[in-house]
Amino acid sequence: MIKNASVIGAGTMGNGIAHVFAMNGYPVNLVDISQQRLDDAVATITKNLDRMVKKERISEADKNSTLANISTFIDLPEAVKNSDIIVEAATENIELKLLIFEQMAEAAKPGAILASNTSSISITKIASVTKNAENVIGMHFMNPVPVMKLVEVIRGYATSNATTQTVMELSKNLKKVPVEVNDYPGFVANRILMPMINEAIYSLFEGVAGVTEIDTVMKLGMAHPMGPLYLADFIGLDVCLSILNVMKDGLGNQKYAPCPLLVNMVTAGKLGRKTGEGFYRYDHGTKDMIVADTFKK
Repeated sequence: MIKNASVIGAGTMGNGIAHVFAMNGYPVNLVDISQQRLDDAVATITKNLDRMVKKERISEADKNSTLANISTFIDLPEAVKNSDIIVEAATENIELKLLIFEQMAEAAKPGAILASNTSSISITKIASVTKNAENVIGMHFMNPVPVMKLVEVIRGYATSNATTQTVMELSKNLKKVPVEVNDYPGFVANRILMPMINEAIYSLFEGVAGVTEIDTVMKLGMAHPMGPLYLADFIGLDVCLSILNVMKDGLGNQKYAPCPLLVNMVTAGKLGRKTGEGFYRYDHGTKDMIVADTFKK
C-alpha cells in the first residue's frame, strides 16, 4: 500500500506530479539539485492552486493542505529512504535516468516501487541498473499533469504483477485513468503522436502549407484541441527530437527519422515555449498565437 512518495526532478512534469500526489493526500518529497529549482517548483504549484481556488474547484483549505504535504530536498538519499514509491521525472536523457535510478535503488527501502515518468525510454533498460527489476515500472503522466487524466503504466520485462496492480490502483487514487501498456519504444501515446507531429513538420519543411494553416486543418478538420506544431512547441522540440530518435533506433525503422527542420531548430536552440520561440513566438505577453518570424510568409 502506498502511503507516501518522492518525486525526482522539479521541472514541469515533476512539480505537476508532486502537485497531484499532494492534492490527493499523499505526503511527497520533491527532489532536485538546487534550492532555486525547488523554490520555483513550489511557486508554480502555488500559482496553479491559486487558479483552482479562483475557479472554485478547490477551497483555500484544500490549497493549504496540498502545500503542507510537499517537502523539498536536495539530498536524494535522505528524501527517498522511507518512500513507498519514488517517481523519476528528470529530462528525457537515458544516461541521466540510469544514473538517477542507480541512486534511487541504492537509497530506497526494501520493496519500494521505482517508477519512471519517461515518455519513450525502455523500462527494461532502466530496470537493468537496479537489483530489483520486479519493482521498476513506467508511470507516464501527461502534460499538464494536474489537468490530464491519462497515465500510461508501462511494464518492463521483469515488472511484477503486484507492482503493476499497485501502480494501477495508485493512479486511480490520484484521480487518473491508468492504461497498462508493454515496453516498446514510444509506448502507445508517443508512438502514435510523434509521427503525426513529425509529418506536420515535414509538411511545413516541404512547403505544403504554413504553420497556421497546418494547425488550423488539424484543429478544425480532426477536432484536435491544438495543432501539432503548437503542441510540439508546448512539449519542447528537443523532447520531440529525443523521442523520435529513441523510436528510430529502438524499432530500427526510418519512418521515425526526425525531419531535418526539427533537427536544425533544436540545434539552433529554438525549442518552443520554454525558450520563447519555436514554430510560434512566446515573448509577446498575450495569448495570441504569433508565428515565429522564420516561418512568416
